[in-house]
Formats: sequence, structure tokens, C-alpha cells
Amino acid sequence: MKKIDILKRLRSSGLRPTKQRVEIAKLLFEREKTFHFTVESLSKLLAKRTTSKFALATVYNTVHSFEAAGHLSKVEVRGKKTYFDTNVSNHHHFYDSDSSELIDIDANDIVIQKIPKAPNGKKIKNVEVFINLKN
Repeated sequence: MKKIDILKRLRSSGLRPTKQRVEIAKLLFEREKTFHFTVESLSKLLAKRTTSKFALATVYNTVHSFEAAGHLSKVEVRGKKTYFDTNVSNHHHFYDSDSSELIDIDANDIVIQKIPKAPNGKKIKNVEVFINLKN
């Protein structure tokens, strides 16, 4: 994704394209493959790949604003770790507990035949399949 596309993407979702947001967006969205990360791992990657310095709070706030704007999805792993995913389409995940890696599963690769009804007064927002792996 080119810088001009990143600027348009941020502006179209109501986010002001600050220098920090643009640099973080470039690192996230200029990739060919889906990227799964934690705020901490992204902060370390920014320190390695950019000359700018980013406070962890800046990375945290930027990632959460990208998620709120629909540019990232949040994946919680057993309430222990929160990952973010650049793939916001409907899909599922493998989680490798040995490497702490998330791996995408295409939505068409899983067939769900039946799910229970939602409790009274509630609607099902979505269904995500999360498959844990180990060696």
C-alpha cells in the first residue's frame, strides 16, 4: 500500500494521519501477507524498522484506534494475550501455543452445521473458530 493510499485510508475512517499513525500503518499494511501481532511485538518491530521513537502508549493507542476504525481485528487468546490481525475479513485461526503464532484459516475451510440459539435478548454477532495446536 502506497503512502497516499494509507493517508486516504486513515482520513476516510476519520483518523488524522499523524506521523506516528502513518509510520505504524505503513508497517502494518504494506505487507503482502496477513500480519498478527501484539502491541508489545509491534513496538519492538517499530524500534527495529524505523528511525522514529514510539512510546508504548502511542503504539497501544494507535492500534486500538485502527481497530475501532475497522482496519484491524482483535483476537484474544484464552484471556492471556491480545493479538491484532490485519485481515479483517471473516476467517478463523489456528493458535500454536509452542510458538505463540496465529495462523489464518479461510472461512470456507470450516463448515459449521449447527450453533445454539443466543440467550433471550441477545443476537449472535459472529462465530469464530479457534483451534489450539501443540507439538
